[in-house]
Amino acid sequence: MLGAMVLLVSSITPSLSQDKLSVVASFSILGDFVRSVGGERVAVTTLVGPNGDAHVYTPTPSDAKTITSAKLVFVNGLGFEGWLPRLVKSAGGKATIVTATEGIKPRAAEDGDHDHGGKHDHGHDDPHAWQSVANAKLYVANIRDALTKADPAGAEVYKANAENYLDQLTKLDADVKAAVAGIPAAQRKVISTHDAFGYFAAAYGIQFVAPQGVSTESEASARDVARIITQIRQAKIPAVFLENVSDPRLIRRIAAETSAKIGGTLYSDSLTAENGDAPTYIAMVRHNIMTLAGALTP
Repeated sequence: MLGAMVLLVSSITPSLSQDKLSVVASFSILGDFVRSVGGERVAVTTLVGPNGDAHVYTPTPSDAKTITSAKLVFVNGLGFEGWLPRLVKSAGGKATIVTATEGIKPRAAEDGDHDHGGKHDHGHDDPHAWQSVANAKLYVANIRDALTKADPAGAEVYKANAENYLDQLTKLDADVKAAVAGIPAAQRKVISTHDAFGYFAAAYGIQFVAPQGVSTESEASARDVARIITQIRQAKIPAVFLENVSDPRLIRRIAAETSAKIGGTLYSDSLTAENGDAPTYIAMVRHNIMTLAGALTP
């Protein structure tokens, strides 16, 4: 009898797994959003995983196979995944492409930020919209609606999960604003590697200056570096920050030439593994604001 029950359970388990909605997310932050809304009803595969750089990612044959078997493919849009259209075309699947930034007003990239040499060009829009928690809420709403349309039977689950996550984001947004309020206004200036924090800057009032543009694939010119060194000295910018997806050598050089302190590592385009500082979007934002506040508060 017990053997029969074990056999029955083992035969049901694969079926339950197969019943999950198969979806793909282009990069780790978006994957975390989808998991938070989809919960147990969704099987999420992320193409660019933890500490990966979507700016310079090269798809693999297995990525095409993954997309072929997916029902939905969630993308950031705003030119972030320059490699993705060709991948979707080569996959030849029938997955629905969902642009998670739908309805978000894009921030225009600074002059010169949008020339990245072809396939990873972002155009004139800054794609890092998730850096504003208010924008993250729109990502969640778009994901909820797409999952509901693809899986109407799970509508109530997706709605409840989204509401719970949106409540967490509301608290997160308030906590970030409170932390920024504790930083003296004159100290709210930092240097980071590439221009990934424009939405954060606009939402929370911290000025970011970056030697690279909105893509890590671009390279800072000698003139850009000299300009930033001069700006740090003149504006007395107190700290420079590394990023988990960028080469640290440029920032270390700028710090050495200006005596600005290295305030720590910020997470811009990618989460970390589970044992890292930023395994989820909420943990990433909390880590970033704590790191900024710790370095900028006298």
